[in-house]
Amino acid sequence: MLLPWRSLPPRVAVGRCASTIQASVQRFVPASSSIDSSALEQLQAFVSQASRLFVISGAGLSTESGIPDYRSEGVGLYARTNRRPMQHSEFVRSAKSRQRYWARNYVGWPQFSSHQPNSAHLALRDWEEKGKLHWLVTQNVDALHLKAGQQRLTELHGSTHRVVCLDCGQLTPRAELQKRFAALNPGWEASAGAVAPDGDVFLEDEQVLNFRVPACDACGGVLKPEVTFFGDVVNRATVHFVHNKLAESDAVLVAGSSLQVFSGYRFLLAASERKLPIAILNIGPTRADHLTDIRVSARCGEVLPAIQLS
Repeated sequence: MLLPWRSLPPRVAVGRCASTIQASVQRFVPASSSIDSSALEQLQAFVSQASRLFVISGAGLSTESGIPDYRSEGVGLYARTNRRPMQHSEFVRSAKSRQRYWARNYVGWPQFSSHQPNSAHLALRDWEEKGKLHWLVTQNVDALHLKAGQQRLTELHGSTHRVVCLDCGQLTPRAELQKRFAALNPGWEASAGAVAPDGDVFLEDEQVLNFRVPACDACGGVLKPEVTFFGDVVNRATVHFVHNKLAESDAVLVAGSSLQVFSGYRFLLAASERKLPIAILNIGPTRADHLTDIRVSARCGEVLPAIQLS
C-alpha cells in the first residue's frame, strides 16, 4: 500500500530532468553505445503490440537521476568500494548498527531526498496516462516514480521516504524523522563522504559515537526505513498482489535492472511460464537474458522517451 506523501514534490519539468541527467551520467551510469535504429524499431514494435504492459524497473533507471547503484561495472558501489549494504539481521539485533546506519542516513538524507525523476521516469508515467502501462513494479526505494506522478505502482522493496516502527507498525514520513534527529543532535556534525545507493553516506565509526536515535513516538519501539534490507524477504501479500497484476498483463518490459535479486527475477520466471513476450532494456547482462525475446543495452533515459505510443 502506498502512503500519500504531502512531502513529495509534484511532477518535475522535463528541462529540470535533463540537467540532472547530464550531471549524473558521467558518475554513475556505465558506458554504453547509443541504441541503433534496428534495436529501437524492435522495442518500438514490442511496446506497440502490448495493450497491458507490465514493467519492472531497477536501479539503472535512477542512475540517470544521480543515484548510484550497487552492481554496475566500474561505477556501482561494489566496483568503487569494499562497502556492503546493511543486512536486515544486523539492523534488528544491534543498537550500534542502527546508530551507525541512522547517523549516515541523517547526513545523506538532504541530498538523497532532493533527487528528481529523469526522462525515463516521466516516459513511464506518460505510458500509464495513455493506457499503455498496466502496472509498474519498481525495485527502487528512492520514490522517484511517485515524484513523477506514477499511480499504478508497487514499490516492491518499500521506500526510504517512509519509516516503520518494528514494534507497533506505525508508518511515518522520513522527513518528519529528519526533524527529530536534528532536535536530538543539535551540536552533532559530520563531514559526508560518498553517497550510497540507499541514501546514506560514508562515515567513520568514531564519527557516529554520540549520535542519538529517537524511538517510535507512539510506542517507544525501534524505527527502521520501510524498505526490504538485504537478507530480508518481501511481504507475501505484496508478492501475491504483483503476481495478480502480472496475470492481467500481456507483455513484460524490464527497465534498468540486472535482476540479480530473486525478489524481482521471480516475476520474469512467472512471465516465461505464462509465455508472455519479454523485453529487457539494461546496460550490461541480466539474470533473465535467456528468457527474453528482445535485449537492448542502452540508457533508459535515451530509449524510453523515444518510444512512440499509437
